[in-house]
Amino acid sequence: MRALLIQLVACAMTCTAAWADGEKAGAFDYYVLSLSWTPTWCATTGDAREAPECEDTADAGWTLHGLWPQYHRGWPSFCPTAQRPPSRAMTDAMTDIMGSGGLAWYQWKKHGRCTGLSAPAYYALSREAYGRIARPDVFAKLTRPVTLPARVVEAAFLKANPSLKPDMVTITCRAGRIAEARICLSRGLDPVPCGQDAVRDCRMTDALLDPVR
Repeated sequence: MRALLIQLVACAMTCTAAWADGEKAGAFDYYVLSLSWTPTWCATTGDAREAPECEDTADAGWTLHGLWPQYHRGWPSFCPTAQRPPSRAMTDAMTDIMGSGGLAWYQWKKHGRCTGLSAPAYYALSREAYGRIARPDVFAKLTRPVTLPARVVEAAFLKANPSLKPDMVTITCRAGRIAEARICLSRGLDPVPCGQDAVRDCRMTDALLDPVR
């Protein structure tokens, strides 16, 4: 019993460390590219904030939520770094794929600093990663809300990106809606299998998907 207790305490300490803030910048295993279905974000959060990407003329579908350094188990965040923070011009330059400069700033603060890259290099890498993954255009053609299994969205990404395998992409849901597609990439931005904590697919069979506005 004593040995089991020691093992449990050691595991708890390890698990806590894996998600702890302030890890060493540049020390990670792979990336998670997170793509947000903007109509879902607008319905659950953005509309209340009167976010510009939620206006009827925004025409925003799969936008970049972020490029996140990841461990095989857990992830670093808010890492200390000697790199200078991004300028307002840098964050504003990311609005075409991220929706807002505020999101670009927060992603640098929480995730970008953990890459060990400079802010310009992190944003350039994020843009490159976003450009390497084809976003299925079938969802952008919707004219009304639909309900569908989350696995249909995953299948669409797999079809649009032949280099992806099922264990390299996961679809998440929020408030009964399709929320994000997350693709796992190597440090060189090649598709790789996701860690166990990053490959938790939404199991909904009737998730709501709103059309692009």
